[in-house]
Amino acid sequence: MAMQNFQHVTPPLRLFHGPDSLSHLGRELDRIKSRRAVVVCGDWLAKGPLFERVRAALGERCAGVYGEVLGHSPVASVEDAAQLLRRLEADAVIAVGGGSAIVTARAASILAAEGKPVSELCTVTEADGSLRSPKLSAPKLPQFIVPTTPTTATVKAGSAVFDPASGQRLAMFDPKTRAQSVFIDPEMILSAPRGLVASASINTLSMAIEGLTSRSQDALAQGALIQALRLLGRYLPQAAKTDDAAVRGQLVLAAILCGQGTDHTAAGITTVLGHAIGARHDIENGTVNAIVLPHVLRFNAEAAAAGMADVAAALDAPHSQEQGDLQRTIEKVTSLFNDLGVPQRLRDVKVPREALADIAEHGMGDWFLRGNPRPVRSAAELQQILEEAW
Repeated sequence: MAMQNFQHVTPPLRLFHGPDSLSHLGRELDRIKSRRAVVVCGDWLAKGPLFERVRAALGERCAGVYGEVLGHSPVASVEDAAQLLRRLEADAVIAVGGGSAIVTARAASILAAEGKPVSELCTVTEADGSLRSPKLSAPKLPQFIVPTTPTTATVKAGSAVFDPASGQRLAMFDPKTRAQSVFIDPEMILSAPRGLVASASINTLSMAIEGLTSRSQDALAQGALIQALRLLGRYLPQAAKTDDAAVRGQLVLAAILCGQGTDHTAAGITTVLGHAIGARHDIENGTVNAIVLPHVLRFNAEAAAAGMADVAAALDAPHSQEQGDLQRTIEKVTSLFNDLGVPQRLRDVKVPREALADIAEHGMGDWFLRGNPRPVRSAAELQQILEEAW
């Protein structure tokens, strides 16, 4: 066996978990001498009683609040948040909420620092199919995150915002916007509706499976993803039935492991279709993933046999690369989704059949597609998967 060339760089992260976690927020801001932190969150949180927990932890360090985060982080709201960061002369950002709040905080920090529109800062596909990410060299505001959902966005460096005019996701990548500190507080993670927790964790599960079955081979990343799947297999069914802070805390840790692991792996068709369907049809990515993932696994099974065996081991299913065990692994994933009561078909979430061709065409332009273990040669192959899922 030939020894591989690869790099594995683990970014620093200070994580605080448990009932005392928020008490460390002020100290963490003091470490960077922050006196003008701005909170970025949704209006439900900005106007609710939980916000006082955050304000109390910040003390006099709070310079203001952007409380108008919207789902899928549309460009206009990100621009508004960036303007507020500049106007208030923020020296740190506190993202409180789920993936949209975290992405909005990161993306707004990029716009505020770079002083250019998203169109000039996002990753673009060149004529030869290669990707070009502009160098975002300006210093960025330190990011502090208080998650309310178990989202992998917590530890990512990419910020994908939605442009309603074009229907496109515009992705900006800047390692300087990675979270400096994360605070997993029981009352905050109990504030999210049970369905949203399940949806976010299904998204995590799909990402972990796609990472393990992708073309990338990184033993350190595989370890993180296998443990993420173990935690999900154990705690996701519980989280769907009861509101338990300890259970949700384990799901947040699974999302962090998955987010870190997938930094070093590729993704695939499930991620691509989640992007192509979610924002356009206003459906949570986790719901889309639950519907399409079993069909994608059937499409990829033989090309991803080794990774599928890792998935099976993590989920306590028979794990060999034999055809029968591959099918049983897919059945195990499908039964997990069925037990959670998530929709099983795209028609159940109001995706019109006549939209499938357009979704497939959009999917072909998503750079994540190149990490899929089985090459996708045409939009017709994506459309066939979508037809099966419809």
